[in-house]
Amino acid sequence: MNSLPAFANYLIYLALSGILLTVFFVIYTRVTPFNEVLLIRQGNIAAAFTLGGAIVGFSLTVVSAIMHTAGYPQFLAWAAAALVLQLLAYLVLDRCIKMSKEHIESGNVAYGGLLGAIAISVGAINAACIS
Repeated sequence: MNSLPAFANYLIYLALSGILLTVFFVIYTRVTPFNEVLLIRQGNIAAAFTLGGAIVGFSLTVVSAIMHTAGYPQFLAWAAAALVLQLLAYLVLDRCIKMSKEHIESGNVAYGGLLGAIAISVGAINAACIS
């Protein structure tokens, strides 16, 4: 009987995390000036690194928020802040390093790897700040 509330809590966090990840994916892919999904379907590794890094970076903060918050409202607030921070990090980086659209669309793997690594770094730092 005592395991039912813990299992229900698990399912709620799992569902909320899935929804948040989907929302992040949709918003992020609309903010960027290139179509990551189409490029990935065409085998563009740079686009996969960029989008993959953003997803991992965002997920790190979601994980930390699950582990270090007291309830669903606080968890959702931190996740929303992480979403905004990941988007801002991309937008600032895009301004600092010009021509991201051209680099990603041409399949510049080094550039995609850099964008992905920065997104993961931002997510890791953000996640640590929650703890």
